[in-house]
Amino acid sequence: MYLWIKAFHIIAVITWFAGLFYLPRLFVYHAAADDRLSLERFKVMERKLYRGIMMPSMLVAVVLGLWMVMLQPGYLEQAWLHAKLTLVALIVVYHFACGALLRTFAADQNTRSHVFYRWFNEAPVLVLMAIVLLVVLKPF
Repeated sequence: MYLWIKAFHIIAVITWFAGLFYLPRLFVYHAAADDRLSLERFKVMERKLYRGIMMPSMLVAVVLGLWMVMLQPGYLEQAWLHAKLTLVALIVVYHFACGALLRTFAADQNTRSHVFYRWFNEAPVLVLMAIVLLVVLKPF
């Protein structure tokens, strides 16, 4: 049973991070757009990605991750898991920050340039790399 939960957890994480990589990229293009048709199209794309893919994927990833910890409580004694859970908490905050930015764009109130969003887009890559290294290497 544990391996099934783990497999679906990994699938949910992959789906969630695909959205975390793509939504800020849409913000880059949205911030650079200047015609009404493009602006409205980006709003629809961003909303559907966030609500239809990212939010369900995040919820499934978190629930299955917690379930795995409940099934293997000994992992809570290992420092690498504490570091991983800290990074997961940070990426959840990033996820909701994306939601706040989505609402800003939906209200036509964005004041940041596409350059800001290019940098903002890099954060989940670094967090994902750190999480994978912690889980695979279990360095401490």
